[in-house]
Amino acid sequence: MSEKYLVIGAGISGVSACELLLNNNENVTLYDGNANLDKEKIIKDNPFMERVSIIVGDVDFSFVKDFDKVVLSPGVPLDIDIVKRIKEENIIIWGEIELAYRFGKGRIVAITGTNGKTTTTALTGEIFKSYYDDVRVVGNIGIPYTKMVEGSTDDTIFVAEISSFQLETIHKFKPESSAILNITEDHLNRHHTMENYINAKKSITKNQDKSNTCVLNYEDEVLRDFGEKLSCNVVYFSGKRVLKSGLYYNDGVIYISNNGSSAKVIDVDELAILGVHNYENAMCAIALGLSMDIPMDRIVDALKKFRAVEHRIEYVCERKGVKFYNDSKGTNPDAAIKGICAMNRPTFLIGGGYDKESSYDEWVSCFPKRVKKLALIGQTSEKIARCCDEHGFKDYVICDTLESAMDLCFNEAISGDAILLSPACASWGMFTNYEERGKVFKAHAREYKNA
Repeated sequence: MSEKYLVIGAGISGVSACELLLNNNENVTLYDGNANLDKEKIIKDNPFMERVSIIVGDVDFSFVKDFDKVVLSPGVPLDIDIVKRIKEENIIIWGEIELAYRFGKGRIVAITGTNGKTTTTALTGEIFKSYYDDVRVVGNIGIPYTKMVEGSTDDTIFVAEISSFQLETIHKFKPESSAILNITEDHLNRHHTMENYINAKKSITKNQDKSNTCVLNYEDEVLRDFGEKLSCNVVYFSGKRVLKSGLYYNDGVIYISNNGSSAKVIDVDELAILGVHNYENAMCAIALGLSMDIPMDRIVDALKKFRAVEHRIEYVCERKGVKFYNDSKGTNPDAAIKGICAMNRPTFLIGGGYDKESSYDEWVSCFPKRVKKLALIGQTSEKIARCCDEHGFKDYVICDTLESAMDLCFNEAISGDAILLSPACASWGMFTNYEERGKVFKAHAREYKNA
């Protein structure tokens, strides 16, 4: 007997959730608060949506009492009025991740953290594809988990990038192997407190048991302490110190150790990704591969072949001896710090964007001896400028557009410099998403003429 589902949010996740439910003969209604939503376009782009009742705009939320379950898209906060009403009615709330888990088959590797999720997920996916036949890379990386569930079997492996937003609405979701890369300040406009944000990240392990594995960053004090309390098997990695057990980076080499006995895994010069943060991502991916029985030689071969994810410290081109790097995915200060620290030449930095209520002190503090000039764009320009003044960094300028910021940097740069887009902010307000921002940066960089 079919149940009545209300899906909230008409983006790619919501539409994919509708499709999965329809394919399982469920009764589906879609709601979106945007009164200007083009229903006809949704149906034209997704013909199966003809079978879905679509409700938009400001409506009486009493209609929610008619549903058995509600599926929230990741972008829908838990404290808006319609969700409050759903909770009052004691209706079960699932997120997209929980929905996919309930209807799918197979084994799951789940990766979260403030920074590095996409690179680590992509790299882990390549490692698993080198050994297993049916590997599906899904989640916050851009491919809804719900969209890839159809046809899955017990032999399917899902490698999933999971955001804190998605983790807020899990119930039984249980990865065979999980990873938390790091936890730094982010999304406080959504979670309101760091405690809430940390707890959301930690919940990736809440259903794991002693037969499962969780990979954690030893250098994150919150995660180091958390690992000691977990009942599942814990594997640590470190980019700063030698570990008696786990994976660590030291003097250009990644090692694996067990009870104090270490063995070399790979020279980082053999990798095509830059920076210690990326070596940490690689160590996490290695640990996840080993946790699910992939031979080390297959893992190393996949590591050597892997190329940087688009928009994450991505080399674009060189003009007049100036190299352009696109780090548009650096949407918070901690991620942007990693972008700056990965540069091996004097850098013109482009930053700023939508305000997620982040603080920028640590980011600005790493500018001396690295950043020649900061070109600021977007909503946070004045806020970041004040932070620069407080830290005595005066080499900044506020620009109207990304293109004008790039022009200013290119006109002042000399051969041997780098121009880096690593905004430390979200893209909204100026761009639809960080992908669009990165594509604009790359397109404009390629328009410059070589001398």
